[in-house]
Amino acid sequence: MKTIGLIINPVSGMGGKVGLKGTDGREILDKAIKLGAVKEAPSKAVKALKKLEPIKEELLILTSSFDMGENQCKLLGFDYEIIHKSTQETNALDTINAAKLMEKRGVELIIFVGGDGTARNIYEAINNRVVVLGIPAGVKIHSPVYGNTPESAGELALLYLKGDNLNVKEEEVIDIDEEAFRNDIVRTQLFGYLKIPYKKELLQNKKAPTPLIEEASQKAIALDIIDNMEEEIYYIIGPGTTTRAIMETLNLPSTLLGVDIVKDKKVIKLDCNEEDILNVLADKKGRLIITPTGGQGYLLGRGNQQISPKVLKIIGKDNILIIAPNSKIVDLRGNPLLIYTGDETTDKKLAGYYRIKVGYKMDIIYKVSGVY
Repeated sequence: MKTIGLIINPVSGMGGKVGLKGTDGREILDKAIKLGAVKEAPSKAVKALKKLEPIKEELLILTSSFDMGENQCKLLGFDYEIIHKSTQETNALDTINAAKLMEKRGVELIIFVGGDGTARNIYEAINNRVVVLGIPAGVKIHSPVYGNTPESAGELALLYLKGDNLNVKEEEVIDIDEEAFRNDIVRTQLFGYLKIPYKKELLQNKKAPTPLIEEASQKAIALDIIDNMEEEIYYIIGPGTTTRAIMETLNLPSTLLGVDIVKDKKVIKLDCNEEDILNVLADKKGRLIITPTGGQGYLLGRGNQQISPKVLKIIGKDNILIIAPNSKIVDLRGNPLLIYTGDETTDKKLAGYYRIKVGYKMDIIYKVSGVY
């Protein structure tokens, strides 16, 4: 019998679709709930745990009560033991205390569900004394201790627990200042290292900053986009420095880390959440302009959850415009751009080959893939 730990941060990622860029702090969480945010981390845990079903009879899962793990183990019929009692309203201390108890019990692996803040809590509790693995559920994840998706995290956990001779590697725990993040300032800090089972293709890369040298390329892309903007079309402009160049060239205010909407080269709404976008589009024609995350290659599903499956259904695949400096594409080394909205049907419909604008009147054809 193998004993593992399971820790779910139930509220992780709740701020994504409602445009709050995280859920650190009770005040922000309450605001997210008021805006209609729902828990998504528990269902992502289920997706990962399903990958462990082939060895279900060999596992004992130590976990916490309610949606911190108990409900998900019960749903899938895993043998589990509650070693930490949480309330319905969890916080960072629940994660820290649960991890400490799991370390004392000598678990072989701690699987945790959350974002950078959750990884930071795990590090605070156990340093790098236990092998761990993250299931991504946060809004924007910088720490490379997470699987590419819940499914790939589950697959990696399965390989490790089956004894497939995987290397164990120390990877960085990086967190951002969420208050600064909400004000369009990216301020990251290295907090330490966690030991994870390593299989490169199943893990996400560390988020990479945009080099200053790319500014000229971003400007050229922006000019091309603006020259081809059509009247009466709503342009949904995703987060990032590459897309911000469009707003700067139009001499418009913008939200670096949010989603803005423009029509006829005028701002319709800044820093939109999912509902805002749906309300603006309604029965109108819209086009989406997005750029992949540097270092990770995610096109949808990291840092732009406001652009949800509902939004994408209205926009349609043919109205998605991808822009990226050529260096971002070169850094992918032939790997596809990635989509993980959480809805497999949507992701499969959006997969395929796209024309990507890399300069003024310069396009390349590149593959976009759903991550499953």
